[in-house]
Amino acid sequence: MSPTDSDSDHNKELLCFVLRLGDSTLIASQRLAEWAGIAPTLEEDIAFANVALDLLGQARHLLSYASQLEGKGQSEDDLAFLRDVNQFYNYTIVEIPNGDFAQTCAKMYLFTTFLMLLWDHIARGADQELKAIAQKSINETKYHIEHFGGWLIRLGNGTTYSADRLKEAFEYTWPYVSEFFSPDPCISRLAPTIEIDLAVVQNLWLEEISPTFLAAKLPTIEISRFISNGKIGLHSEHLGHILAEMQFLQRAYPGGRW
Repeated sequence: MSPTDSDSDHNKELLCFVLRLGDSTLIASQRLAEWAGIAPTLEEDIAFANVALDLLGQARHLLSYASQLEGKGQSEDDLAFLRDVNQFYNYTIVEIPNGDFAQTCAKMYLFTTFLMLLWDHIARGADQELKAIAQKSINETKYHIEHFGGWLIRLGNGTTYSADRLKEAFEYTWPYVSEFFSPDPCISRLAPTIEIDLAVVQNLWLEEISPTFLAAKLPTIEISRFISNGKIGLHSEHLGHILAEMQFLQRAYPGGRW
């Protein structure tokens, strides 16, 4: 394999990884935005909207970088609004329905805690563009973890009803975390640009969530054997509904500007 071929393969793997992060933050943002106007309190309405905007900002930086890596003249908007379902590579957990307040807090806590570990690894990597995005995103993601984790503790220590709803939320969302740590050629081939060992990340993730689980009176759950495959483009039925709503205007009025 010539150096040119090697560089090309590395670029494809990097594009795959950047799209995965960009798609995951984009779809997570879209889901959180669905809470606008219907959150339990005005304060949470604003808080969820702020987190959604943070994630959207991260998605914009990532998809802009992905457009550069792809080199086909597509903009970040093209990548967001003109790709079909099987061309998205987000983790499945971010596309599943919000459910109730507990379910949204549960899935966002699990996802943002994992995302934080990825940002930490990326910030110590050699890719300067990704490094800058990670360094900007770390403080935002710390707040997201603190916010959603705080709600888990409050719900778990509230009424019997709130504690039961929280346990039900984790029973529903927990199986999707296996996808975070399933074998991933895209990541393993990025070394030495980005050094991410998913087995190590899994152990760190479990260490991170354990104190919150304990404080929220949640039982320890083993990693599920079920593995969703959104990160390789195989999605649940829910992503199509999200994209139909998110992409409608751009597809109905191609090239339209507002």
